[in-house]
Amino acid sequence: MSERDGCGDGVFSDGAPDFIPPRVSRGRRSGVILPGGGGGSGGQDSDAILLESVKAAPRRSSIIKDPSVQKVGGGRKKTVSFSSMPSEKKVSSAADCLAFMQGGCELKKIRPNSRVYCRFYTLDADLSCLRWEPSKKDADRARLDVSSIREVRTGKSTETFLHNGPLSEHLAEEAAFSIIHGDEYQSLDLVALSADVANIWVTGLRYLLAHPSIIGGAGGGCGVVGGGPGDGGGVAVEGSLGSKMRSEWLAAEFTLVDEDGYGIVSEDVAVATVCKLCPGIKEAKVRLRFMEIQRSKEKLTSHVTREEFQEAYCELCTRPDVYFLLVQLSQDRECLDPQDLRLFLETEQGLSLATTEGCWELLKRYEPSAQGRERGLLGLDGFARYLQSPECQLLDPEHLGVCQDMNLPLSHYYISTSYRSYLLDDQVHGRADLGGLIKALQSGCRCLELGVTDGPEGEPLLGVDYGPDISRHHHHHHHHHAPVTIRSALEVVNKYAFLTSQYPLLLYLCHRCSPGQQRTMAHHLKKVFASRLYTPDALHVSLGGRATTLPSPEQLKGRILVVGKKLPPEEEGSDGEVSEEDEEIGGGGPLAGRRMTIPGEEELGVVLVVPPPSQPRKLSLHKELSDLVAIARTSSRSFYSQRGNYKHTQQQSPPSSPSSPGSPVPPEMPYWTMCSLGEGEAGRLTSESPEDLVMFTKRTLTRVRPSSVRLDSSNPNPQGYWKGGVQLVALNQQTPGAMLDLHRGRFSQNGGCGYVLRPAVMRDEVSYFSAHTHGCVPGVPPQTLRIKVISAHNLPKPQGSGAKGEVIDPYVVLELHGVPADCAEQRTRTAAQNQDEPMFDETFEFQVNMPELALLRFVVLDDDYIGDDFIGQYSVAFECLQPGYRNVPLLGLAGDPLPHTSLFVHVAITNRRGGGKAQRRGLSVRRVGRRGREYVSLRHTGIKALDEVFKQASGPLKEATDLREDAQCSTASFKDQCGLPTVAKLKQCIQSLATRLQSPEGATGATMVLREGYPCLEPQVSLSEATRKLLSAYDTMIMAQKQLIENADGVQERIDQVHREGMDLHEDLSRLCEKEGLKGRKLNKAVESFTWNITVLKGQSDLLRGAKMDSLDALRQLALACEACGLTSTSSASNSFSTAELHYSSHPTSGRRSSTHGNGRV
Repeated sequence: MSERDGCGDGVFSDGAPDFIPPRVSRGRRSGVILPGGGGGSGGQDSDAILLESVKAAPRRSSIIKDPSVQKVGGGRKKTVSFSSMPSEKKVSSAADCLAFMQGGCELKKIRPNSRVYCRFYTLDADLSCLRWEPSKKDADRARLDVSSIREVRTGKSTETFLHNGPLSEHLAEEAAFSIIHGDEYQSLDLVALSADVANIWVTGLRYLLAHPSIIGGAGGGCGVVGGGPGDGGGVAVEGSLGSKMRSEWLAAEFTLVDEDGYGIVSEDVAVATVCKLCPGIKEAKVRLRFMEIQRSKEKLTSHVTREEFQEAYCELCTRPDVYFLLVQLSQDRECLDPQDLRLFLETEQGLSLATTEGCWELLKRYEPSAQGRERGLLGLDGFARYLQSPECQLLDPEHLGVCQDMNLPLSHYYISTSYRSYLLDDQVHGRADLGGLIKALQSGCRCLELGVTDGPEGEPLLGVDYGPDISRHHHHHHHHHAPVTIRSALEVVNKYAFLTSQYPLLLYLCHRCSPGQQRTMAHHLKKVFASRLYTPDALHVSLGGRATTLPSPEQLKGRILVVGKKLPPEEEGSDGEVSEEDEEIGGGGPLAGRRMTIPGEEELGVVLVVPPPSQPRKLSLHKELSDLVAIARTSSRSFYSQRGNYKHTQQQSPPSSPSSPGSPVPPEMPYWTMCSLGEGEAGRLTSESPEDLVMFTKRTLTRVRPSSVRLDSSNPNPQGYWKGGVQLVALNQQTPGAMLDLHRGRFSQNGGCGYVLRPAVMRDEVSYFSAHTHGCVPGVPPQTLRIKVISAHNLPKPQGSGAKGEVIDPYVVLELHGVPADCAEQRTRTAAQNQDEPMFDETFEFQVNMPELALLRFVVLDDDYIGDDFIGQYSVAFECLQPGYRNVPLLGLAGDPLPHTSLFVHVAITNRRGGGKAQRRGLSVRRVGRRGREYVSLRHTGIKALDEVFKQASGPLKEATDLREDAQCSTASFKDQCGLPTVAKLKQCIQSLATRLQSPEGATGATMVLREGYPCLEPQVSLSEATRKLLSAYDTMIMAQKQLIENADGVQERIDQVHREGMDLHEDLSRLCEKEGLKGRKLNKAVESFTWNITVLKGQSDLLRGAKMDSLDALRQLALACEACGLTSTSSASNSFSTAELHYSSHPTSGRRSSTHGNGRV
């Protein structure tokens, strides 16, 4: 449900439930406390920074349109408002929440019988009870005493929600909450009109539970007692520690600019101070707010008092989403101490090794108030600064530098590749420009294409030659521009080659020059690059005359390798002939024989005739240039030749098994090669023969170039070729757009060095991988990615938008790119006229089968009737995602950062620490027991020796599954007993448990003690049956975690032993097949089963290792949460943590999070 979903104003009774269809609620208060009254804040705002590279941003319509936006009567028009009416306040304190609750709003009451009642709920003026109307009950019965409330839960976590299947699915998780009350722990289950309203009620009720002394004693209209700036609303509450800190800090900042000491400053000074304290806020918005304050007070002067300064700052610079999160974490103190912060970093942000000392350092770095820094407290503004800092960005900072193993052969990496980036405008009459080469190298490209043609006076030129057949038709559109010589291009390449990345640069030469100019080019290459040029003289050759495996990026650091045509070894003399592909140099291809009008030249009647494909052209190649080529360029014939030889050795015609190296590779050439494929041909191979292509790329570098149809320099989708194992997907780096965004996201994965390690299944000699099946990697279950889009901040107006005062209607599209089974797109609702600070609070789930290939792209668009305008985007590799609360810095069309513009999201991923780790669905103990459990199995190969080896793995594989599933099921059962969903954090479970263990006298019903290093709860008093049942579920969970931790290493070793024995027999696989008399289809089936089994064993071993790491994390989170909730005795609290840390550190982990297949980290 969106915030538009509301209820009408009709009369209801409990006997006549009514579920009103969604519509815009107009009669009663909707409860959205966001600035929105005065649309003039954008009236004086200047346009966003225009990108120099384009005249206007492209329009884009999402696949999924927002159904809640009704276009009535021609639709709502965007308007310019110059109203100076005061805008609604933002929530910045508990007093604001209580004031809102006293005013009341509509909530939906959910009953166990699936009925829904719309009621108007209010909080009494003395804060003593909740009331609702209309109701058939007496006024005294349609109420709930605040003193009877035991706890307040967020989300759909009670039996009422969980057992109302179809109805519950249509209720927004973020807008649902439950009030647990009475001795029997009854639940009042409610759904607000929006997540904002739900947060206000939850925050206000939790504040009352934490401060029982104010219940019944506060009256309306008496103001705030001890409140900080921004407190108000006629509720008498005690100012929290955080609000007092904030008030004193703002007063100190005001004093610094109050030079005369009279308690007033000019409006200009006040505006500048607010902008300094809150970077990114628009000056026009601040100035308008001060004007509203002056008009409301009917002031004749523009001077600003300290109180007015504090009021404006709190209303403009308080982020409600951050405030609600802070209150939830700080137990209503509105500030975090080091222990609170550590618990947040451990349980939410996935930082398992956070320390108290590190939290102190973080507090001092981000807390603006001197009092907070001295006392070790992080207030609202400091917490907001931390969440907006680079430390909390979505991209894991580990990936800002090179974090992968760079000692593997070049063929094991994706390589950032540019295609004719030196051409401006288009591929037909775009002139050559050195700026394109510089930008490509600065962005991290490690393979540059240089087209070279004959030039005057024997000096080769940079550019594209379309061949003699069309030279007379070519319109020299840029004859007045000076040509670019190849020498000047090489000098630019040499200057910028290793400024961004030290790893090898591949120079892809594509030329049609005369032998004389080829010799000149060879001289330039040797003179300009000197010792940087990697020549074949240094090539290591095995005894048989074949080239050894390609060297690694680490071995070739600082070297430049030329890729081009090479003469055969037997060729003697100064030159020879080699075949040249037409499409490689511009002619032929899909457009062959067609007459095409040159774009922009229609009126002149200039026509380009693409020549028909002829026999492969012969190119005279000078030996001196050939000798400088380190990697020989070949056509698709090398792929078909190798596949043909492979199938011939298999002695059968049906397709080969996925990525199964069961037979010898055809003889290699005595030098390294790179296979160059056209876009269309590569697309066919990835669709029709994906397994063959992956197998081919394990040893051979493969490059895909854009189709010759793309005269406008547009780009293909690189993801389609990466999934087939293609290492080099050439893109026009000068053409911004979604395809280049994905390219940047992929190569930001390894520090932007231009090399990213391919998935292990594409590198391992024996592996089973098929991109077009749901279970891409056998034995490895898909991961669940759960993203909550909370809000956006400082959104600029789209480029090319109309009036300066035009507000925007933003929405966010989430695109998941990867193997076909993973590709998906979802979108938020449209935040209508919500200007530049929209709140979304919407959660989305994605299933990810192949995490190593998945890319996530956020796109923010402005909802318009003609076409949705682009605002910003951000693309990131799945492997780089950080769990927890993260900011997503938005980029413009050309990839440049938009200043202070970001999304605020929450990320949770299955089997990854932090972020309230989402368990796999369907693992509830109530639904899946051991009898109904599915176990992974190995395939029968038909080879007796192999089957005997693999048979030994059946027991360990079953044990591994039971250990993992028992731990997950017991944890899910404990959360269920706590009344929380499986995605809840263990901290929330302990908080719920602590509430039930608290006796009326304040005594704790149980205490955490360490038994053999495991946190157990020992009852201290007699407990109710329900509480004993909950403690029993906790004990079961601890026992399951203990079993996993103590037995995982032994089971994993047995699985690894079978894997090693199987790999030992791989060397003799051909002989074993021959011994068993396997031929044709049976032989192919045996090889496929072998690769399947090896992949399953490796995947299950990695899963078990990751599960053990997760269990260790769970124990650590439980120990931290028990101490934070007061469940540890005073005498043992300090010892418990040192022991818990010792237990954790005694099990070293290989990385920050588990991965089903190695991610190549050092």
